[in-house]
Amino acid sequence: MTFSIVAFDPKTDEIGVAVATKNLAVGSVVPWARAKIGAIATQASANVDFGPEGLSLLETKINVKDVLVTLINSDAGRDHRQVGIVNSSGETSAYTGKSCVPWAGHLEGEHYSCQGNMLTGERVVRSLAEAFEATSGLLPERMIAGLESAEAAGGDKRGKQSAAIYIAKIDSGWEGKSDRYIDLRVDDHIDPIPELKKLLFLHRKQHGV
Repeated sequence: MTFSIVAFDPKTDEIGVAVATKNLAVGSVVPWARAKIGAIATQASANVDFGPEGLSLLETKINVKDVLVTLINSDAGRDHRQVGIVNSSGETSAYTGKSCVPWAGHLEGEHYSCQGNMLTGERVVRSLAEAFEATSGLLPERMIAGLESAEAAGGDKRGKQSAAIYIAKIDSGWEGKSDRYIDLRVDDHIDPIPELKKLLFLHRKQHGV
């Protein structure tokens, strides 16, 4: 159904989520982020409460793994959930419920976590992680490179439809008045990841960032 990456860049202090799926408007459900706090991807049979509740818990400086345990233990539908979390120190935690549609699983690395469900195979998440690690440059470009590689490895077993990227960075939003640094969505497209990559290029060109 969905594959995503949550990641933090200690060099730029950027933190966020990139995601793609065969479903409409994935950016309205999966990605949550707050500058200097953390980023969360909630997916599969997504519990959107995990986003704001998880970020509020991270803000109290609770250990990221304890945040995940708190969210999962409070949810009767936990077996159908999948979630990835990274905090502003780059610590990660991830969970894949036992009833998520296969292939489903996650892979944690340094300052990132990749997760996916209803995929063509484990290679999708592995390719996402490997491409993210192998790509140089800024965090958003590295994350989209990961999505591209995951799609090339088979992606969502149903196909493709939408993609999104949400990056938070302190005082880096519109006119420096918010932390919403990059918030780009392709809600319904025959090839959403290249379209998302194009939007990121246009965003940087227009805003000079």
